[in-house]
Amino acid sequence: MRIVVFTKNTLIFYALMCVLLVTLLFTNNSDKSIVSSAQAGKSLPVYSVEREGKTICITFDAAWEDTDTTDIINILKKYNVRATFFVTGDFADRCAVSVKALHDAGHEIANHSDRHPHPNKLSPEALKSDTTACANKLEALTGTTVPLYRAPYGEYNDSVINTIRDMGLQFVQWNVDSLDYKDLTADQITERVTKKAKPGSIVLFHNGTKNTAKALPSVLETLTQEGYTFLTATEMIYKDNYYIDHTGRQFQKSKNITSID
Repeated sequence: MRIVVFTKNTLIFYALMCVLLVTLLFTNNSDKSIVSSAQAGKSLPVYSVEREGKTICITFDAAWEDTDTTDIINILKKYNVRATFFVTGDFADRCAVSVKALHDAGHEIANHSDRHPHPNKLSPEALKSDTTACANKLEALTGTTVPLYRAPYGEYNDSVINTIRDMGLQFVQWNVDSLDYKDLTADQITERVTKKAKPGSIVLFHNGTKNTAKALPSVLETLTQEGYTFLTATEMIYKDNYYIDHTGRQFQKSKNITSID
């Protein structure tokens, strides 16, 4: 019988190779599972969009105060930018004049829930009820319906996504967060947004914050100088014949491609 003797260095080498092999197999299988799930079940919202050219989408969540809405409208008008405002029913109740003003200025008014609940804690029936209540209020104020939804707290699970999509709404998130709600300075907001922005980005701001209106002109000026074209959310996203990868980036399907596996 032949006896094979392994040195300490040899054992360490083979152990490291085994760990590397297991890691690679897990990573590949995990990524493929996530991508396949995202394609088959469309279980991720839209975070960004793959489009030709340098396009970007400016969005606001309107759920809190109304101190700067008029300023934001005037700034967006100055830079000829149309934005998408995800508005809660509660905000519409309290600030109907501002919601109407945003719509009349050419901005999109989309659904951000009625009472800003935690969606993951709601049953499908309760989520539908809350979402419908907001939709009815926004339509009564604007006379239009924008088939987009953004969840409070950016929160979702498979049940939330499926429920929202069953209602005929597209679930839109963001991939650039201004963090304006944390009372960053105007310069900090500008630097954060302009450095993180990429073609196809969806940017999140809030109205009713300390420095958003102060930062907005420099953000829009910088992005304009960098050659970006501003689109609303409905102009940015694809309505059909698309897939969403594991990062939440939406792609238009090629006519000759039926799978991304």
